[in-house]
Amino acid sequence: MTSRALSRSVEDYLKAIYGLSGSSESVSTSAIADALDIQPASVTGMVKRMAEWGLLEHLPYKGVVLTEPGTREALRVLRRHRILETYLCERLGFSWADVHDEAERLEHAASDHLIEQMATALGSPSHDPHGSPIPTPAGDIENTVLSTLADARPGARLVIRSVRDEDGEALRSMAEEGLVPGAHVTVAKGTPLTGSVEFAVGNGSAGKGSVSSEVARHVYVLPDPR
Repeated sequence: MTSRALSRSVEDYLKAIYGLSGSSESVSTSAIADALDIQPASVTGMVKRMAEWGLLEHLPYKGVVLTEPGTREALRVLRRHRILETYLCERLGFSWADVHDEAERLEHAASDHLIEQMATALGSPSHDPHGSPIPTPAGDIENTVLSTLADARPGARLVIRSVRDEDGEALRSMAEEGLVPGAHVTVAKGTPLTGSVEFAVGNGSAGKGSVSSEVARHVYVLPDPR
């Protein structure tokens, strides 16, 4: 199956499986169903067809893993999505909380040629507005195995690398609290293990902020190198 023959549904499956697996681990059919908000029985049928097309392998009692062609196609869709998000934000003035749904609608219709023209106009960006790496045209992508703000210990000094882009309300909460890619954060001492996470952004002059643990799980961080 060539890339031009892939349906919107197949592209959605590929992107979902890639996101759930980190491109290496197997993914259960129930996890795919949850991610795409569809019935598990529908997933079983699609997984069988995609295996026949050589896009994935179904491992009994474990789940599915993308093949090399499947991974390549998943990264192609992911590149389209993240270039579209970047273009919508930087050139059309969309809020970072609103671009995900717009990009979801456009990514299946936009040609690869249009995406590459957008990428050139943007100066070939390496990351989207949420800090996520954009796959190269050749299918290379930066390693994105990161811990989250919700996992951080009290007193930890961190820098925000990226945030998940699916939940617009969570993104608005992050923006209000200054939790944006590149921000330096210190987790407050005595932060409870559940419920909410307290922190200070930058030098702390603006006081402490707080988000729910659910929102904090959408914020990916690295140790602050400073």
